[in-house]
Amino acid sequence: MSRSHLAADPAHSRGREFSGTSHDTSVPESRGPRTAFQRDRDRIIHSIAFRRLRSKTQVFVAPAGDHYRTRLTHSLEVAQIGRVIARSLGLDEDLTEALCLAHDIGHPPFGHAGEEALDRALVDHGGFDHNAQTLRTLMRLESPYCTHDGLNLSWEVLEGLAKHNGPVEKPHWALAELDDAFPLELAQWPSLEAQVAAVADDIAYDNHDIDDGLRAGFLELDDLLTLDFIADQWREVERRFPHAPRDRQLRELVRGQIGWMVNDVLTHTRSATQAIENREEIAFADRALAAFSPALNAAERRLKAFMYAKLYYHPEQTATADKANTVIAQLWQAYCEDPARMGSEWVSALPDSEPHRSRHIADYIAGMTDRFALEQVREIYGSAPADLSNV
Repeated sequence: MSRSHLAADPAHSRGREFSGTSHDTSVPESRGPRTAFQRDRDRIIHSIAFRRLRSKTQVFVAPAGDHYRTRLTHSLEVAQIGRVIARSLGLDEDLTEALCLAHDIGHPPFGHAGEEALDRALVDHGGFDHNAQTLRTLMRLESPYCTHDGLNLSWEVLEGLAKHNGPVEKPHWALAELDDAFPLELAQWPSLEAQVAAVADDIAYDNHDIDDGLRAGFLELDDLLTLDFIADQWREVERRFPHAPRDRQLRELVRGQIGWMVNDVLTHTRSATQAIENREEIAFADRALAAFSPALNAAERRLKAFMYAKLYYHPEQTATADKANTVIAQLWQAYCEDPARMGSEWVSALPDSEPHRSRHIADYIAGMTDRFALEQVREIYGSAPADLSNV
C-alpha cells in the first residue's frame, strides 16, 4: 500500500515538549535508526505504566481465569486492529500503534468503578478523568529520563491521545494544565491516525467484551441474536460451519464481526477523505473522517446499549463495582490521614497545599494495579473483600 498524502509524517513532526536532550531525535544514531513515531511507540512499550496494564480491569475485576481480557491485552488487540486499518489506508502505522497502545494508560484500578471513586474523592479538587490522566501519566508522572519529567512524546502522539474522543471544548483540569505547557489545539480534530485508533478501540471492546461476556455466562447467545446485524453474522457462521463445536462457532462470530466493522471503516473513510487535499483540512472538518458509516454507527450504538443493559450493568457487575468503590475510598481516606503510607518517594514529593496535595494522592492511587490496591487495603485495614471478582 502506497503512503497517503494525508498520513502524518514523522520527519516533519511538530516536535517534543523538551528539545535538545541527549535522547532527542536530532541525534538519531544515538538510539538506533527509528522515526519519531517509532521512538514514541517504544517509549510507551518500555514504560512502567504500560506494564501495569496487565493487572488492571478491562471488564471483569480480578478474574480467576486466565482467558479474560485485561487493559494490557485489550490495548494490544486495539493496536493490531489499528495497524490493519492504517496500513490499508496508507497512514502511518507506527503513530497509530503508539496511540492504540497508550490510550488506556490513565485508567485506575478496577476500571470505571475506580474512576468513579476517584472522581468523587476529588470532587472539591477538579475531579478525575482517565483520558486526562493518560496525558498526565505520560507527560509528568512516568519519568525515566534524567533531564525532564515524562516520556517526552511527540506532539502528534499527545494530540491524538488528548482528542481520543474528538475535539475537546472543556478540558479537564489535568488536560488544561498540560495544554498550557504544550498546546495541543484541543478544539480541532486530530490526525487520521488518531481517528483510526479511536475507532479501533470501539471495534476491539465491542467484540471482545462479547467474547468475554459469553465465556463468563453473563451474556446469552439468544439475547445477542435479537440484534439483527449479529443474527446475520451468526446465520453465516452456522451455514459455513454447521458441525463445528459451539465454542468455535462463537469465536468465529466475533472474528466475523471484527472483519465486518473493519471493512466498513475502510470503505467509509476512503469515501469521506476522497476530496481532502491536505492534513490541515482534517483538523477543521465537521466530523470524524475515519469512522463507521452512518448505518454501522447506528447499529454500533444499539450494540453498546445492549452491552450496558446486559453486561456492564449486570447485577453481579454492579455489586463488584460497589466493593471496588469501597476499596478506593478506603485507600483515599488512609493516605489523606497518613501520607507516609504511600512510601518515601511519594511523600517527599507531596505538595503542601490544595488542590495539588489531593491530586498527588490521586496520582498514586490511579497508578495502582487491582492486585496492589487490594494488598494495600489488607495491609492498612487488616482485610480486603475476599470475593472482589465477578468471574
